Amino acid sequence: MKTLSRIYISLIFLLLYAPIIVMVVFSFNSTNSLSVIEGFSFKNYQEVFRNSEVIGAFKNTLILAVATAAISGVLGTAAAVGISRMRAKYLRRSILSVTNIPMMNPDIVTGVSLMLLFVSAGALIGLETTLSFWTLLIAHVTFSLPYVILSVLPKIKQMDKHLTEAAMDLGCTPLSAFFKVELPCIMPGVVSGMLMAFTLSLDDFVISYFTTGSSFQTLPLMIYSMTKK
Repeated sequence: MKTLSRIYISLIFLLLYAPIIVMVVFSFNSTNSLSVIEGFSFKNYQEVFRNSEVIGAFKNTLILAVATAAISGVLGTAAAVGISRMRAKYLRRSILSVTNIPMMNPDIVTGVSLMLLFVSAGALIGLETTLSFWTLLIAHVTFSLPYVILSVLPKIKQMDKHLTEAAMDLGCTPLSAFFKVELPCIMPGVVSGMLMAFTLSLDDFVISYFTTGSSFQTLPLMIYSMTKK
């Protein structure tokens, strides 16, 4: 049984990583062929680093991902703390159910819905150009928040709640007790949630395609436009 389980796991990893390995190998191909390797070359990488548009799109992607991780980390942590302190169980369960909706929705549904929301709001305000970096940032924060909340909530449940009470008995205000006692205890959950938000923002294409304007382009969007050509 152990041998069969190892073979099964090896096949799974092979299916997962074979496409990535093939892509890496052919990136060093000296020709543009996608089926025959004729030589080893760094030509493709040199062309990428010479292309100012690609470098600019990469910088935009990093800026967006870092901003998404930071905002999602703050808002998600605050939301998780608020949910954990709710006394009504039915209300807590209802909010958690609503929180899970962005994760269960297909990306295209979320993207089209947010695009319609932004366009409608822009029309009401009277904006000429509705979609921009800010709408893209709001969209990324929207689908990243549930992952931060679900990463922080288990850490809050694992924490000894008497620590916060002891800190306030010793003179801390509720706010200082949170930053000095509670936040360090749940920090692993906060960091893991922020890393998840950073990764999701870095990789997203579908939602970005519907919620960004022509003035701001991320690397996944640029790669898609290049493959069409």
